[in-house]
Amino acid sequence: MIVGIGELLWDFFPDGSRVAGGAPFNFAFHCHQLGHEAIVVSRVGEDDLGRELREEVKRLGMSDEYIQTDREHPTGTVRVSVDANGQPSYEIVENVAWDWLEPIPPIAVNAVGFGTLGQRSPASRDTIRSFVGRSPLRVLDVNLRQHFHSPECVEESISLATMVKASEEEWPTVARSLGLASPDELISNYPALRSVAMSRGANGMVHFGEDRFELPGVPVRFVDTVGAGDAFTAAMVCLHLEGKPLRDCARFANRYAASVCEHRGATPRIDRRAIEAML
Repeated sequence: MIVGIGELLWDFFPDGSRVAGGAPFNFAFHCHQLGHEAIVVSRVGEDDLGRELREEVKRLGMSDEYIQTDREHPTGTVRVSVDANGQPSYEIVENVAWDWLEPIPPIAVNAVGFGTLGQRSPASRDTIRSFVGRSPLRVLDVNLRQHFHSPECVEESISLATMVKASEEEWPTVARSLGLASPDELISNYPALRSVAMSRGANGMVHFGEDRFELPGVPVRFVDTVGAGDAFTAAMVCLHLEGKPLRDCARFANRYAASVCEHRGATPRIDRRAIEAML
């Protein structure tokens, strides 16, 4: 079982449309789409948006069994703005249901994906960190958003992780938080960490660890980049669990994430076989 734990919400776009989102949900969805058993662990409000979000999760083929219901706080929402280059910015509503994520019963887990945004409140932070420790493969998508992070949160999250994904834009903040000069130092300073992937958008990605390599970007017909990083992380994890070498995992993930950029929102239908054929 692969688990994405943290925020589950509605992304609202300028044209009035909305798409189910939240990095842990996007991660779990793409793991499911790639053929792995995957669930999202989160919390929604006892409101229309929450009920509709549950239905959307199920429509996408996933279970809502581990989505809690909050009777006091509303379902999470985000206002997404997309610039001329397809780059999104986010206005994330505070004090919503997923900020109050309660402890989770034991689940047999072989990988868990989590981020820093989902830990912005003490309640969700404690739940997420307790749950993450149960998994042998612990994947941190740094996911810095607005002011919802701190040096302490970044450092403590990385200390839990066995695999880290960060964007090129996020790395300077991570470096300042940890007092490190390069991603290579992450591997030597954090004993549990085995793999660090830095996404570079249109310029591809760089992998740090025992197998250090770079991959170029993939030309695409951009719509937006919402969820592309989550798709990349999911693909890396799925192929890693299938026993593929990290370089092959990254090549597939690079192409898979690029395909997500050709669609609106974070959870488009992508045919795995088509990606494999392209490679």
